[in-house]
Amino acid sequence: MSYEIGKAAFNLQMTERVAHTEYNDNLEIVRHITGKDPKTKPGATNEFYDKVGLDYIWITNDGPVNWAETGRVTDMGHAEWMENGSDFRETKPCPFGSSEDVLTFNAVDDYGLPDFNGLVDYYEAWYQRIQPGLRQVISGGRYKTLVSAAIESFGWDMLLQAAGDDQETFGDKVLGSFFELSLHHTKAWAKTSIEVYMNHDDMVWTEGPFISPAFYRKYVFPRYKELWKPLKGAGKKVIFCSDGTFDMFLDDLVEAGADGFCFEPTNDFEDMVSKVGKTHVLIGGCDCRTLTFGSKDDVEAEVTRVMELGKPCPGFFFATGNHLPANIPIENLTFYFELVEELGKRD
Repeated sequence: MSYEIGKAAFNLQMTERVAHTEYNDNLEIVRHITGKDPKTKPGATNEFYDKVGLDYIWITNDGPVNWAETGRVTDMGHAEWMENGSDFRETKPCPFGSSEDVLTFNAVDDYGLPDFNGLVDYYEAWYQRIQPGLRQVISGGRYKTLVSAAIESFGWDMLLQAAGDDQETFGDKVLGSFFELSLHHTKAWAKTSIEVYMNHDDMVWTEGPFISPAFYRKYVFPRYKELWKPLKGAGKKVIFCSDGTFDMFLDDLVEAGADGFCFEPTNDFEDMVSKVGKTHVLIGGCDCRTLTFGSKDDVEAEVTRVMELGKPCPGFFFATGNHLPANIPIENLTFYFELVEELGKRD
């Protein structure tokens, strides 16, 4: 019933148990639970999803064009660690030498807009290739929306320098060009069969916004609202996702039209439940640091805390919001999944 539970939760319908999703980078738990190595057995990951009772799989797709093949890109500014502690990605040098290079950049000119009908066909074919083979709901969606798009193009150093030198030009012209590009894609997604759209945009840091809140309210949130209009008009559920701490902007995102939030544990989960727990989807709550460095008693306390807050919310998906990294002890992670199954049952 995983697909049914996931779909019901996205539609704010109470289910027999709390909906569940995870973002797993721990290959050892997949081997432990399935007896198969996901590096050599492609079906092991899907079997793992089924065995631990996941109801939604977080996926986005930015389209058929790799920006690095058509224009200038730098690096998203984060590492993705493998089991041996290495970063599997190759860091790209920044092709922007000055803030002026950034402030005169136009994403549409550099990356282009794919043929619209062809883009619709691409996204629909992608969705139909993946969703029927899974027992979980998957999302369509975009990873590089506005701020994350700028991070990929410029890297953090040049982004911050340009935004600091001329916020108005950066917000109006530069982010405006990413908006034009993203709107082209969201309009295409709206024509597809997806039920859920995951709007990813790492617009804040762990400490919160890295530019003044007024900047976001002038240049970011109004554009989210316009991006989401075609999706919501087509009946898609729009879930906003960002790394870092964005709960100070919860009211702004609700006003822009978000149907739910996918978040890290640095956000005030109790406050989010209080404000939007009955009206919006909430995905997250648990902290991987407790799973990694805590005792079994600590893990039990953390899962219990999150379940007690989230269980009364019809659109709650239990998740460890900052991923399941490779260094979580297998004993803690096995115990964690047992707890989620047991404590997630609703009366």
